[in-house]
Amino acid sequence: MKQTHTRLLKLAIILISLPVIAAVGIGGYQLVNHPFNADYAYLLYPIVGGICLTVLPFFFALFKSFQLLIYIDNNQAFQSIAVKALKQIKRAACTISFLYVIVLPLIFMIAERDDAPGLILVGMMPVFASFIVAVFAALLEKLLAQAIAIKLENDLTV
Repeated sequence: MKQTHTRLLKLAIILISLPVIAAVGIGGYQLVNHPFNADYAYLLYPIVGGICLTVLPFFFALFKSFQLLIYIDNNQAFQSIAVKALKQIKRAACTISFLYVIVLPLIFMIAERDDAPGLILVGMMPVFASFIVAVFAALLEKLLAQAIAIKLENDLTV
């Protein structure tokens, strides 16, 4: 029963990765075979490139999350390797947020050209979502580090 929750979370991580793999694979294939409209190509190609760059830290964060669940299964959750994994997840989320911030001016230019102000809000959602993940990972990192310190202090007390 104990590992049921971590198995469910591992399955969720795998299920989260499948649509991203499909979107990047199908999107990349479609982009090569059917290029964008020439009027928007100078704006859309850098945006798609930036989105494709964010896939790398995304999968790195998913991999580290999967490792963290393995640490929990092996009763290694209160060790420094778990804190290190959370730190790397935080850095990956910050990298994703930074890459989307770089792409945001191009989205603004498309929204300006098409007179679609809602596009700017849609472009800001990944920035804020990844920033929230980074803040949450930082909070968990700090709490886990404090828990490890308390555990070590209690282990030394007779």
